[in-house]
Amino acid sequence: MSNEITVTIDGQELKVREGQSILGVARSNDIYIPTLCFLKGLSALGGCRLCLVEVQGVPRLLPACVTKVSDGMVVTTDSPKLQEYRRMILELLLAERNHICAFCVASGHCELQDLAQRLGVTYVRYPYRFPRYAVDASHERFLYDPNRCVLCTRCVRACEEVEGARTWNVMGRGIRSFMITDLHGKWGESPTCTTCGKCVQVCPTGALAEKGRATGEMQRKGNFLSELSTMRSSRR
Repeated sequence: MSNEITVTIDGQELKVREGQSILGVARSNDIYIPTLCFLKGLSALGGCRLCLVEVQGVPRLLPACVTKVSDGMVVTTDSPKLQEYRRMILELLLAERNHICAFCVASGHCELQDLAQRLGVTYVRYPYRFPRYAVDASHERFLYDPNRCVLCTRCVRACEEVEGARTWNVMGRGIRSFMITDLHGKWGESPTCTTCGKCVQVCPTGALAEKGRATGEMQRKGNFLSELSTMRSSRR
């Protein structure tokens, strides 16, 4: 059984179980830390860096989703420095691909859009790249628009860890990275895809979408993975 330890987050002293992440402790105590690549039910990645926090005595910022708490740890989740870092990350994401919301199927139901509004990102200081990647609409039910992708890899982890199909992966490096199915074939011709739609459900933007859905119908189930885990447990 895990030992109980004491940590302080934003001046609030908390008794928590050893082995928890900073993000897990914060969310259990209604302390907001922004995330994009993190999703409950999937392994933590620490890729988007939006959950960076300050830890007393540590000279660098740490990702809250993959940093375990330790006894006596003092954490700051909101400061001018952190706000600036988070805004910069969001601006870079918005500049890297095409995220003009008026033309996106997820407009109004997009986590990237919500984060920009919550963190006060009203303009982008960096030059827009606007790459023109081809949309893969070969699947009978779904489509993939790499121009909307933020490379959070939620789809990769959901496909591998929940469905067990391992259809999705990342190809390329840096800003030239994009998602592929199998060995870079068309999604509709994938021999591994089970058409379960889990990747579409976990996508935080309009990169993965269901065909025939209007903008107002693009709402996704936020507790999708938790519900799935509960149903699977009840069948055992």
